[in-house]
Amino acid sequence: MSCCERVQIKGNLYFTISEIAESLQVMKEVTVEDMSWNESVRETNHSTVTEFIFLGLSNSQELQIFLFGFFFVFYVGIVLGNLLIILTVAVDSHLHSPMYFLLANLSLIDLSLSSVTAPKMITDFFRNCKVISFKGCLAQIFLLHFFGGSELVILTAMAFDRYVAICKPLRYNTIMCSNVCVGIVTAAWGIGFLHSVSQLAFAVNLPFCGPNEIDSFYCDLPRVIKLACTDTYRLDIMVIANSGVLTVCAFILLLISYTIILTTIQHRPSERSSKALSTLTAHISAVLLFFGPCIFIYAWPFPIKSLDKFLAVFYSVVTPFLNPIIYTLRNKDMKTAMRRLRKWNVDSRVKS
Repeated sequence: MSCCERVQIKGNLYFTISEIAESLQVMKEVTVEDMSWNESVRETNHSTVTEFIFLGLSNSQELQIFLFGFFFVFYVGIVLGNLLIILTVAVDSHLHSPMYFLLANLSLIDLSLSSVTAPKMITDFFRNCKVISFKGCLAQIFLLHFFGGSELVILTAMAFDRYVAICKPLRYNTIMCSNVCVGIVTAAWGIGFLHSVSQLAFAVNLPFCGPNEIDSFYCDLPRVIKLACTDTYRLDIMVIANSGVLTVCAFILLLISYTIILTTIQHRPSERSSKALSTLTAHISAVLLFFGPCIFIYAWPFPIKSLDKFLAVFYSVVTPFLNPIIYTLRNKDMKTAMRRLRKWNVDSRVKS
């Protein structure tokens, strides 16, 4: 039997060599088509995630109603408190100094930072499905790191301002002149922008093809990265290096600065040292409130879900609420300026 003759394949079925070759060719073409189809499906799946779902703070309807009232009051306090500080510093000429100029910028950043997450969190308490679009999620990441990076620089600048005022009082007006203050604020916003862009670059090109539930009430880079359909170990390391190490280094630098300032205060007359210590206490409190949650969120290697949610709430809502209280209740100049502002407002109403 020649190679062109029929070949017997189990039982009474007979095929020619050419028919077998044709069948193999068809199978090859089908396999190639299947591979191409699977590849296209895989590419399509990478772009199928168009929105993310927040799991929120609680599934209990009763608790969500309570949380709505609680955070609504907090957010109103954030808006009114920080706007009051900005207005008081802008209107009262007695507060036109470097320290209060930086304080007004800190209040503006706190107001902006809380407004990135708090309004949506508050409205989501009445929604069964807490959804945010993919672009909206990226926008939250960008704005959070933009304002967060700017606040880090402002707090560092405020520590430097107190260092110059207490340790080099005779050169204070020369060192902390208006051009230097404007330059510091410009640098703060610029560094915040660069930091935010570098963070967003990690997430914008990640493939998302399946899970889209975020166990939080807002988008942040460490949580979003975990949903990507790729190995994110290196990205996690880069995020820690970018945000975590930066935060820890700045915090250590601030601790060293405030230690030097406190040591200097001990050798000053009691009246001056008490006033400086009161101002310094407010600054240290603000630093601890800001850097504490940041270090645990971005640099702590053993995250705990329940603790992460608490720190996220503290970072985005509680800290911006407490900062105005800290800087007004412990600052005699601010309280005096607010009384003058209130008196001026009452007088203007009486005249009208």
